[in-house]
Amino acid sequence: MKRVFFTFVVAAFATQGAFAQNQDKPKERSTLQNVKDRGTLSCGVSQGLPGFSSPDDKGNWTGLDVDLCRAISAAIFDDPSKVKFVPLSAKDRFTALQSGEIDVLSRNSTWTLSRDTSLGLNYTGVNYYDGQGFLVRKSLKVNSALELNSASICVQQGTTNEQNVADYFKGNNMKYEVIAFGTADETVKAYESGRCDVFTSDVSQLYAERLKLAAPDDHAVLPEVISKEPLGPVVRHGDDQWFDIVKWTLFAMINAEEYAVTQKNVDEMSQSPKPELKRMFGSDGNLGEQLGLTKDWVKRIVKAVGNYGESFDRNVGAGSKLGIARGLNKLWNQGGIQYAPPIR
Repeated sequence: MKRVFFTFVVAAFATQGAFAQNQDKPKERSTLQNVKDRGTLSCGVSQGLPGFSSPDDKGNWTGLDVDLCRAISAAIFDDPSKVKFVPLSAKDRFTALQSGEIDVLSRNSTWTLSRDTSLGLNYTGVNYYDGQGFLVRKSLKVNSALELNSASICVQQGTTNEQNVADYFKGNNMKYEVIAFGTADETVKAYESGRCDVFTSDVSQLYAERLKLAAPDDHAVLPEVISKEPLGPVVRHGDDQWFDIVKWTLFAMINAEEYAVTQKNVDEMSQSPKPELKRMFGSDGNLGEQLGLTKDWVKRIVKAVGNYGESFDRNVGAGSKLGIARGLNKLWNQGGIQYAPPIR
């Protein structure tokens, strides 16, 4: 009996000591608090991909991925300009997020199982449904990727494109030669100079990079799409509040389009008596405050960058130089698969 009592006392003291030690440990500061204290959001983007994230000659960034960062800034600060854009190569993008150099990665990055589980990172959603394709010179007179047997292919290192090419050519019993480069610019320049027959990347990137060529109309994107490339923003593991903020910023933009809330009519729509809009704009409930934001967080977002459809059209769609059709990126009720959970 004495031994049992002694064991119990030792265990109790050990537990009490562990509790005291845990109490003494300083709590890690949340990403949201760090961003607020710093006064800016640090956002990882591409080194210059038209339509998604690219700077003009004055250093002003625009693009679909850029709009998401500005929307997060608007939700937090009521100011879409409080963003520091950090250009990153495909090779360095995840390391920069892991190290804390950036708060969020919004850089046309494909969501895969291995990236979602082995890097200490979380994808928060999909802001562009894409797939890998091939860009060729029209002079080659190639109309299908199945005619690319023995072709040399330029590809960027650190992307999912290398494995996809290997799978596609092996699956179709075709030979090929890969020539890999560190950056997108190097890859495109090598293709344009004739070092390879084909440039492969996500279809959206092919359209964007084609604009940089001296004679864009001399090149064509082949019809085959050989992979699924869901692109979306990424955050670090371990901060659920920040994960929720980034995720629901994207969802707010998608829901706003579904309810026809735009930059122009957001003030009017925020006064609507409709239950779903009252919840969205914070006149019914405190959903924004549950995220650590203000009640008018959705209004701030839409006023700053518009809804998802407006951002898409302006940057990569009909209103842009790229002119990419919405396709899969149409809303779920308009023939696409873009879909957001409800704000309620």
